[in-house]
Amino acid sequence: MNYLTNDKLTLIGAAGMIGSNMAQTAAMMRLTPNICLYDPFAQGLEGVAEEMRHCAFEGLNLTFTSSIEEALRGAKYIISAGGAPRKEGMTREDLLRGNSQIAAELGDNIKRYCPDVQHVVIIFNPADITGLVTLIHSGLKPSQVTTLAALDSNRLQSELAKHFGVLQSKVTCCRTYGGHGESMAVFASTASVEGTPLLSLIGTEKLSHEEWAALKERVVKGGANIIKLRGRSSFQSPSYVAVEMIAAAMGGEPFTLPSGCYVSHADYGKVMMAMETRIDKDGVHCLETKGTDEEMAALKQSAEHLAAMIAQVAEMGIIPAVADWATLNPNL
Repeated sequence: MNYLTNDKLTLIGAAGMIGSNMAQTAAMMRLTPNICLYDPFAQGLEGVAEEMRHCAFEGLNLTFTSSIEEALRGAKYIISAGGAPRKEGMTREDLLRGNSQIAAELGDNIKRYCPDVQHVVIIFNPADITGLVTLIHSGLKPSQVTTLAALDSNRLQSELAKHFGVLQSKVTCCRTYGGHGESMAVFASTASVEGTPLLSLIGTEKLSHEEWAALKERVVKGGANIIKLRGRSSFQSPSYVAVEMIAAAMGGEPFTLPSGCYVSHADYGKVMMAMETRIDKDGVHCLETKGTDEEMAALKQSAEHLAAMIAQVAEMGIIPAVADWATLNPNL
């Protein structure tokens, strides 16, 4: 059977809904026969492994463990959903301290057990911060760590398709940048609806300024709406998008939606946030992000919000001050 690679893919947090969906998606996409599931919740983890066995994927060498050393040894690719989930009434930022500590431990373990890993995707919230903390502690290159942000661009595409009553695929080049949270910058200038630039539709009878403002708010709070509707945090969409990201790093089709990546820029400081990116076998490439003056100002404001959160994490003692990041990771 054909696989993209035979390299080991480790899925962290595999006993949860996101993790178990990632496992099934990765197997269905035939990324690698060597998938390792990790979770400290041993009973639930074994249950996921049993269900995967019942799928009877041909040629799959599925392993599972509650030992982080065993899970990471020899891993070339990692996706981590191993943080606390968001509950109703919580923002992504409410998870800051606990999940940042989990990210720091993950980074330390990557440095200790699999320093030759090729790519890591972090999807537990607040992903811009947990991804950055993982990068700082892991010692990896910035091109090797990305975070889930494309979900927001997909939510923009979905909301526009619903509003205009067209197939979602007819809404193209939807982009949200900056933080994966309340401060994200929702761009209109890149998008088109059935070939018509979105900017030319805003302020018309087809999409009033008020409707556009409300639509953007729905995009920003898309995850909260899922919690309200389903009684739990999103799991199908983040699972699928995260596996698409790691598939690109493993040699599959390049991933061209905005991903969270490390940014060191005069206008934005040193943060991890969604930018125009491309993920391929060589890692993540940060490309030029373009927008109107208003959109670029919103992106800068989002970066400033993230910088303030990073300062909080430093005050907690989880990461050093920005000027001292290189003491843990010489690549920064």
